[in-house]
Order: sequence, then C-alpha cells, then structure tokens
Amino acid sequence: MEILVFGAGSLGSLVGGLLAQVHDVTLVGRDPHVTAVREEGLSITGAVDVHTDPDATTTGTELRADLAVVTVKAYDTGVAAEALATGTYGAVCSLQNGLTEEILVARLSAGERGGDDEDDSGDVESHTPKILSGTATYGARLREPGHVECTGVGTIAIGAYGGGSDPWADRAGEAFDAAGIETQVATDMPRRRWEKLAINAGINAPTALARVKNGELVDGPASDLSREAARETARVAHAEGVSLSESAAAAAVEGVADATAANHSSMRQDIKRGNRTEIDAINGVVCDRASTHGIDVPVNRTLTGLVRAWETERDLR
Repeated sequence: MEILVFGAGSLGSLVGGLLAQVHDVTLVGRDPHVTAVREEGLSITGAVDVHTDPDATTTGTELRADLAVVTVKAYDTGVAAEALATGTYGAVCSLQNGLTEEILVARLSAGERGGDDEDDSGDVESHTPKILSGTATYGARLREPGHVECTGVGTIAIGAYGGGSDPWADRAGEAFDAAGIETQVATDMPRRRWEKLAINAGINAPTALARVKNGELVDGPASDLSREAARETARVAHAEGVSLSESAAAAAVEGVADATAANHSSMRQDIKRGNRTEIDAINGVVCDRASTHGIDVPVNRTLTGLVRAWETERDLR
C-alpha cells in the first residue's frame, strides 16, 4: 500500500518507519529530520529495533497515496488539511490528540475540494477521501534527526470517524498489521475518541504543570485531580451523545498512567522544550464543548488557564 504520513515527529516517524518495512511510505516533516531520513534512512530504537528507508519530503502538497496518516500537532491540523486537499487519497486517518477529525471532514469534503461524491469502493481516484479516526498508545520520542525511540509498544485502533464498519478501515488495519503494528479495527470510534480525550485531559496538563512522569498520577498527590479531569470529560461526552461513563474514563486514565509510568507525556515534553502545547485541543476543547451544554468543568478550566498562561508569557499563543 502507498502510505503518506503527514507529520514526521515522534509518533509519525515511529509509525511511518514501522510501516515502511512492508509498504511504500512517504514522510512529510521538517528539516533537519527529513534530510537525515533521505540520506541515511530512519533508525528506530528502544522497545523496537528497526532501520528503514522511507521517502521523506518537507512539501506535503499535490501528493498521492492510498492512505494518508495525519500525525501533526492538533493546532496544525488546518494547515495539514489544506495541503492534503491538493492531493489524492483514498482515506485520511487521524492519529492525533484532540477532536481533529471535524477539521479534516470540513476541509476535505467534496464541497470544499470541488470534487465528486465519495466512492466507497476503495478507488483512490475518489476526490473525497474517507475520514478515519485512530488512537495510538505507542510511546515515541524523537532523539535526533533520523532517529526515533520507541518508549513503549502499545496498540493502534482504527475505524470510521462516525462509527460502524468501513472497508477503508479494514484495509488500513490490514496494512498496519502487516507491518507488525499491534492493530485493532474498531466500530466504536466515537466512544474511543472521547475516551482518548479523557485520558489526555487527565494526564497531559497535570504531568506538564507538575513536571512529573505519568506514573505519578496513579496514586500521587495529583491523582484525584487527574481522574476528575477525566470524569468531567465523560460528562461532556455524554452530553454529546457518546456513551462513556465517568468511572470508565477515570479507570482509563489510571490504566494508561500505570502502563506508561516511566514515560513523559507529550505536553510535558513540549513544555520542557519551550514549545507550544496542545492544550486548546485537549482540556481546552473539553471546556469549549462543555460551555455549549451548560456543564461546569472547573478542573479542565483551571488546567487550561494555567497552561495558556505559561504559553502567553512566552509569546507562544
């Protein structure tokens, strides 16, 4: 299968590198990482030890593939979608934090692209790609240009954005599975999207603000705050018509924090590097959706305000 990975950061490089073992993969990223991959290939170390040679480019426009996997930061989704709209893809799958699929749907719809109606036959010539949702529990860290570390083997779940079965989800799942990636093809992606959001809401900002590893949220001083952020997210999900209980959301946070106890969350890594975070797409979107339903989410609101204050002081917003 021809696969484009749009966003060759930590997770994108890991997933793209693994897929490149058996598929024709192109990574879209930034220099100097892209140049290093072109000249010397991509090294994956840690929990997985692989060296592959995917193609790599800094230009993501007017490309073509069966499947495009989007792994950019949530705040760059609009830019990625505009670039993808100039190309041709059978399906586009988000493996991002936040509820980014809505942006992909809006930017890549037939109306926005001036194309034809969607063709579910699996024909890549369709002008409107099928939008897939995905979740990933693999841990990854970009060590240096051309080198990504797998900090933990997890699972990738792929399914139709709106739920149910879909032939493109099946094809994508088979492609990931063929590359040795632990993969599930899921029919309940709306619930999984919100569960992922609850996990991120409960882990990312607390670990970033406290400067602690994920494991500190299992039974440390911030554990109650972490679980409450997840429970608030579940209440908003319920208002959005998604079946996710507060107890399930809290348990999911505890489970992931325990399974990734030695890891640094992506938001903690962003703050350590002095980079903009994905707070708007995680705790921030919980606050935004909550306000439309008249739901109070004080923990998410506080976490959002604190991280935004840190970003504002450093002119990152």
